Amino acid sequence: MTADIVISPLLPWPALAALGGVGLALLVLSAARRGRGTVLRALALGVLVVALLDPRATSETREPQPDVAVVLIDDSPSQMIGERSAQTEFAVEAVRAALGRFDDLQIKLVRILGDGTADAADTGDGGTRVMGALGRAFADVPESRVAGAIVITDGQVHDAADEAATASLPIPMHVLLTGRRGEMDRRLVVEEAPGFGIVGESVTVRYRVVDRPAPQRGRAGANTARMSFSLDGADAGSVDVPVGEVSTFAFTLDHAGSTVLEMVAGPAPGELSSLNNRAVVRINGVRDRLRVLLVSGQPHAGERTWRNLLKSDPSVDLVHFTILRPPEKDDMTPLRELALIVFPIHELFEVKLAEFDLILFDRYIVRDVLPPSYMRNIVEYVREGGALMLAIGPEFAGLRSLFRTPLGELMPGVPTGEVLEQGFSPSLTDTGRRHPVTAPLVLDPTSQDRQWGRWFRQIEVTQRSGHALMSGIGDRPLFVLDRVEKGRVGMLMSDHVWLWAREFEGGGPQAELLRRLAHWLMKEPELEEERLSAYVQRGKLTIERRSLESSAPVVTVTTPAGEMRDVALEAAECGIARATIEADEPGIFRVDDGSRTTLAVSGGLHSKELADLRSTDEHLAPLVAASSGGLAWIETDGVPEFRRVRPGRDTAGRGWMGLRENGAYVVTGFVQVSLLPGLLILGLVIAAMTAAWWREGR
Repeated sequence: MTADIVISPLLPWPALAALGGVGLALLVLSAARRGRGTVLRALALGVLVVALLDPRATSETREPQPDVAVVLIDDSPSQMIGERSAQTEFAVEAVRAALGRFDDLQIKLVRILGDGTADAADTGDGGTRVMGALGRAFADVPESRVAGAIVITDGQVHDAADEAATASLPIPMHVLLTGRRGEMDRRLVVEEAPGFGIVGESVTVRYRVVDRPAPQRGRAGANTARMSFSLDGADAGSVDVPVGEVSTFAFTLDHAGSTVLEMVAGPAPGELSSLNNRAVVRINGVRDRLRVLLVSGQPHAGERTWRNLLKSDPSVDLVHFTILRPPEKDDMTPLRELALIVFPIHELFEVKLAEFDLILFDRYIVRDVLPPSYMRNIVEYVREGGALMLAIGPEFAGLRSLFRTPLGELMPGVPTGEVLEQGFSPSLTDTGRRHPVTAPLVLDPTSQDRQWGRWFRQIEVTQRSGHALMSGIGDRPLFVLDRVEKGRVGMLMSDHVWLWAREFEGGGPQAELLRRLAHWLMKEPELEEERLSAYVQRGKLTIERRSLESSAPVVTVTTPAGEMRDVALEAAECGIARATIEADEPGIFRVDDGSRTTLAVSGGLHSKELADLRSTDEHLAPLVAASSGGLAWIETDGVPEFRRVRPGRDTAGRGWMGLRENGAYVVTGFVQVSLLPGLLILGLVIAAMTAAWWREGR
């Protein structure tokens, strides 16, 4: 409890001054004329002035408020290196024990986590933002209760120069540094990498190996680093490169879709960590133009179905020839009058055959337009990686069937000679429900009753290889895909797909089916039936394995720290098995299913957090000095003594750090008593005036 005397004037100060001035002037005039009773009148005037000032005695009941000290703990990824984590926990316990001795001090712990779920800040691409975390920690604390801040970190702070973050910096700020002075670290920096490239062409990645501090010249191995490269998990060679200089790595994109280049710099002697010695570059391979050769043979109602589909795709260059007149029809008509463009079979099937990505025969009938030598060229083209599609009709079951040419050895189905003509609804096989070409065609993958419009003709074949994705009459194979060495072959055993395009009986997904088929034949990576993929999102590693096999496989995951663990995938939709695990450390996760390998990056290998892993005081030292705080290295200096200091006193010294003792309080009670009650004032004034009149009357 405290007591004070306060003045509460009943009139404004100017009015009091005016009245006092008038009274004083009258007293001076009375004294000048030697009037009797002047002293008594002055006494009465004084009593009136004091009464107008209304002096009061006040007393307050105060409740002391504890000061607040923020202890900010840096748990960012760089703090997980070496002994830093152990040093951090040791310092935290020591600080809590030391500050716990002060009854008038409240401790507020704030942690900056490394997975984006920090209490007050995150460490994404923006790095470790300590100053922003401190600003938010003190946002709800009155300035009169701020005792100071203690930051336990490795010094890698990325918002120390942010004026907005440091404007509300509490003082004093003390820093306890983990790690040790003079650490050495090597980092791999990707200077330039293309986001995409043309399939078949070379791409170049520019990179640089940086050592901090710079290596001493003349020391063995100090000026070079061993670089290793891998493409899509396969070894791509290694080379020695000069440290600190820009080097290049060039390779040829051999397929469309994502190509993953992993680069690893060999460890340096005495290096702090190899966490940032790796870099992953994803380059999306695109084809300049997809070139398709379409040869239409026997005229039929759906002849333009394939042409319309391929012409609607802006990424496809289509060369289309339709054979309208068989060679055996000899009526002496000149060739220049039979076609606007003479069929350049030699140029297409001999000279430029390898330039096409897909060759499609639509109801082609053998009429000696293409001699057997050209058919053998197509066979070699497919075996070397080309694609062949056969949309067949009734002629496939006859003597002029393509199967009787050299192409027959590529075909997954052998014609029986039967042409089945009756209504049927195409349906997906069990394999078709898992294959990426046809699986999306099912609106509800769990439904077995999905039917499309009927077709009315199917050519019977005996399947000898490949996968039947659709079936027709009597569960006979209707749509078969196969791989032949490096190439691919597709067969559609009906020429009635055009009925879907005409919306017959509701139609069907012919556009999506034919589009996905064409792109599978041209090796679109997203349509691979055997594919392994992985990605990291919000601290979770998601693994997906697409396969035609129904069993869910077990994959091996290698963490950035080199730890290996087996993960069982669970069957999901349409041939996909999936699993999700924690990915709480930054770096590259490698996933291997025994035959395929894929990579996933967690935390961003090019983030600020991994740019420099060394412990340092250069970022925070200026702020510590400006706030009159202290800085100490835990390994060499230990945890200093903590004291409470009055405002205006030194807050740091040799072996100790101080926190302000503000003496904050809240008033819980208030009593106010007037020193001159009204009756007392009235009595004094009457007595003084009466005495003055009596004195004047004598």
